[in-house]
Amino acid sequence: MDSTFFSKFIMITSYKPIIFIAILIGLFYGLYKLEKAGLNFSKRMIISTVVGLLLGVIIQFIAGFPSNTGDVVWIGEVTKWYGLVGNGFMDLLKMLVVPLVFLSMLKVIINMDEKQSLGKLTSRSIFVLLGTTAIASIVAIIIGNLFRLGVGVEAIQSKAELKEITSFVDTMRGLLPANPIKAMADANIVAVVIFAAFLGIAIRKLNKTNKDIIKPAIDVIEAFYNIMTTVARTVIRFMPYAVLPLLSNTVASNGISAIINVVNFIVALYVSVIIVFVIHLVIISLNGLNPIQYLRNVIEPLVLAFTSRSSLGTLPVTIETLNKKVGVEKGIASFAGSLGANMGMNGCAAIYPALMAVTIANMSGTPMDFSFYAMLVITIIISSFGIAGLPGTAIMSVSVVISGMGMGSFFPLAGGILAIDPILDMARTALNVDGSMVTAVTVAKSFNELDKDVFNNVQDKVIAEGN
Repeated sequence: MDSTFFSKFIMITSYKPIIFIAILIGLFYGLYKLEKAGLNFSKRMIISTVVGLLLGVIIQFIAGFPSNTGDVVWIGEVTKWYGLVGNGFMDLLKMLVVPLVFLSMLKVIINMDEKQSLGKLTSRSIFVLLGTTAIASIVAIIIGNLFRLGVGVEAIQSKAELKEITSFVDTMRGLLPANPIKAMADANIVAVVIFAAFLGIAIRKLNKTNKDIIKPAIDVIEAFYNIMTTVARTVIRFMPYAVLPLLSNTVASNGISAIINVVNFIVALYVSVIIVFVIHLVIISLNGLNPIQYLRNVIEPLVLAFTSRSSLGTLPVTIETLNKKVGVEKGIASFAGSLGANMGMNGCAAIYPALMAVTIANMSGTPMDFSFYAMLVITIIISSFGIAGLPGTAIMSVSVVISGMGMGSFFPLAGGILAIDPILDMARTALNVDGSMVTAVTVAKSFNELDKDVFNNVQDKVIAEGN
């Protein structure tokens, strides 16, 4: 009974979890002292990231770099306790996503300028998202071939299976808010946006004909919107404390040996991400913004996306950063940011499936010519739009693309890569978030709603403090 109490309930069966929990508390105290000493938010985020990475490596070192971390009970106990802080913080952010997006969309449409039609806002956002997705897939195809992914690798079958694929038509129907409450409960952001759009359009029409009657509803929306943004800033203040255990958990849980086995694929993915990231910076410069200043201004959502591996969870931070530090008008930031967290994801829906397709084609002996690559890019673009709002986006993207390329029977060859997916997901998610921010900047620029004074005068402004 005692053994079950400690192993199943308390999740501490040796002294090692206690030591690492104490170390985490000590590191939190250090971050608190840095905050009190006046070190700015961005620098504390970077320190948390570096320390979290080192802590994860130390946990692996103490465990003797096991080939299967699942066999080391105390590592699982440490990561469980660390997850209380890291994953708990992400749960609080996810708590904000639906009400923040819903209220933001209502506010956007109600206050929308005549030159900003909803149709134009939607079409421009989707065009940029899918355009960058196409570019990212082409980059990944080139890198995959340069790295000769899958060439000479022994084709060992694994238990990896294709995810059940939903047809494009059914997926599109699934995005419609047939049950708005269920859509909110499932965090189906596209459906929430569509529902909010209908309500916003109705309120906007009534505001022209029955202004006195509809004004109380507009006041309530405005009040709740301000409440939610204040709550968001309060939660965001704890971000450095969450980033540290999130990253250490990722490193500790996956093991160094598993990473070494597929290091070529990891390097290829990170190189692809870096190249696309540079392309994003070029787009930023074409929009008239300094790319170096842009990096300084958006460091918080990028670091959070990298460590949490959740585009949706990062969304409140993304929207606040776009508005407070980049100068994107609040409505466009909310709209483009929300769409970017659900479709056209450059990392998960473009680079990852493209690299996997090249790898599996080489391992299975599938010939690759121009028609193969053209079909691959088209399939990726369509799937990046069609899987919007579905859970397990990256694996779903790979499943759809590999199946669409006629290589579904060879999917088990990817088992070794899927085993270290969290390591890959960090870079993918950061690129996803950056893609949505680049989209927001581009769309805002097209509407002349990009405030360069805000962008240039950020300095050490902290969005968490609401400055």
